[in-house]
Amino acid sequence: MYKNLKDALRDLEKAGQLLRIPYEVDPDLEMAEIHRRVFDSQGPAILFEKVKGSPFQACSNLYGTIERTDFLFRKSLPKVKRVTKYKADPARALKKPFDALKAGLTAIKGLPSKSFGKAKFEKTTIDQLPLIKCWPMDGGAYVTCPQVATLPPGSKNIMESNIGMYRIQLNGNDYVLNKEIGLHYQLHRGIGVHHTLYNNSDEEFKCSIFIGGPPSHTFAGIMPMPEGLSELTFAGMLNGNRFKYSFDENGHLLSNDADFVITGTIKKNFKKPEGPFGDHLGYYSLTHDFPVMEVDNVYHKKDAIWQFTVVGRPPQEDSSFGYLIHELVEELTPGEFPGLVEINAVDAAGVHPLLLAIGKERYMPFRDKKPEEILTIANRILGSGQTSLAKFLIIAAKDETLPDLNCHDIDDFFTHVLERIDWKRDLHFQTKTTIDTLDYSGDGWNAGSKVIMACCGEKLRTLSDKIPDDLASLDSITKSAVSQAGILGIQINKFVDYPTAQKEIEQLVNELKDIDLEGFPLIVISDDAEYFGDTLNNFLWITFTRANPSHDIYGIGASSQFKHWGCSGSLIIDSRIKPHHAPGLEVPMEIIKRVDAIVEKDKNLGKILSI
Repeated sequence: MYKNLKDALRDLEKAGQLLRIPYEVDPDLEMAEIHRRVFDSQGPAILFEKVKGSPFQACSNLYGTIERTDFLFRKSLPKVKRVTKYKADPARALKKPFDALKAGLTAIKGLPSKSFGKAKFEKTTIDQLPLIKCWPMDGGAYVTCPQVATLPPGSKNIMESNIGMYRIQLNGNDYVLNKEIGLHYQLHRGIGVHHTLYNNSDEEFKCSIFIGGPPSHTFAGIMPMPEGLSELTFAGMLNGNRFKYSFDENGHLLSNDADFVITGTIKKNFKKPEGPFGDHLGYYSLTHDFPVMEVDNVYHKKDAIWQFTVVGRPPQEDSSFGYLIHELVEELTPGEFPGLVEINAVDAAGVHPLLLAIGKERYMPFRDKKPEEILTIANRILGSGQTSLAKFLIIAAKDETLPDLNCHDIDDFFTHVLERIDWKRDLHFQTKTTIDTLDYSGDGWNAGSKVIMACCGEKLRTLSDKIPDDLASLDSITKSAVSQAGILGIQINKFVDYPTAQKEIEQLVNELKDIDLEGFPLIVISDDAEYFGDTLNNFLWITFTRANPSHDIYGIGASSQFKHWGCSGSLIIDSRIKPHHAPGLEVPMEIIKRVDAIVEKDKNLGKILSI
């Protein structure tokens, strides 16, 4: 569909979906703040034509709205969905052979194509790139939309490649400018499989980082492909053109359609501090040791455009990736997770902290309804790839009497669950386990706990949205608010430590036990009850990014029987900020004022932000 990134930007401009910024903008915090404001206004893609300190232009907000994402892939997305449909159910091909043939042709056309001869690249250095810093505490400038490409030892077979979107730190910390860059990749990422293989071999671990190219190439870096299936085939299918590649004289893989390619060698048993980085949970991920890549070459096309995004508290531009992934894998879900009807990695909660799901109860229709099969489905989810990083998994049984129930209508889904869940029976913890690398709510780096909340059966209670009158008289509570019917937010003292918290909540539970809270099965403690109750997104973000299930879940009438914990009254989640949590993201007032001045002078930008 698109030959390159510039071709896509031309298409957006024709559709009135591109904002050109023709004056010089500082990549140190200014560009990111402009991006955030345009994104928040549901504005167009942005082309920064003059980046201070760099000869290259830069673009962002390419996927800033669902409508624009659909527009970019309007010709190819239906074809790729046809392919996934037949992969999910091959028997359909017998019923619609001509449609299946079209799907097969789409898949074949997606196969990568090797180019013979040298790709038309020029060379530059890291310090000439747009060194974009998004948040004040960031350790340096980062590549935020990279396609990191590796091959296993001894292979030049492109179908064995792994392409992933792992942030790349270009400068700062202890990196030697122009010679070293940092790679941040986490649990369940394909590059880690290759790294392990290279550690057990004598070969150099060559790596290539592509930036730009057709929009589908960037998205392929984040698409969760099955292990052993090349992301480059997917990139070709989604673009409607084969992914063109070659190798340079040093044996590094090149994307011939990319705007930039950084090549180098990952040092196998060597790490340097990487971070901090303002990340997509809405907090900084802190400084930790990660692999280092020694830079060989920095290639670029003539008139190359540097593609970047800005992450932070969701939703952000990368939220469109989640939407697109759901569109493409919806048909495959039942095959990957038998009995699962649908799943939602909740973007407003930072994706991994909260999964909502609906599954089927098929095997014991003659017994009283209770979670059985959906528990096996839940464990399958927590035992599979990146969904294993989920911290809170809330799963409901498919109810044939409620055909409209779906886990993407989040407030309605919570209503359904809270009306039916039995806290004595339906909580299932996993302790001392792994959680997302970016989640600092646990008791160590990558360390924390998980909980499954499973509900099946008839309605047990009627939810309330009226704060009980007696609540205001309690000594422990300073403020309270309702997020939605059934969910009560309360504010108590600031969190000090866990021994203190246990005493505080013991006192709180003792005070609450005589109050009628039947209509509020879920109580969340936060640092600001009014803010918590303001929006659905505030409830989701505060509750599920700031709580470690094993440490922060309490209950009224709590008891433990044969190692199963539950409570007869309301469940309490302590989602106060803890001392070990990473700091939240804030824009410095100086940058706010500088961008205010830019907006005041730029009528086009001002008009977009006023809509």
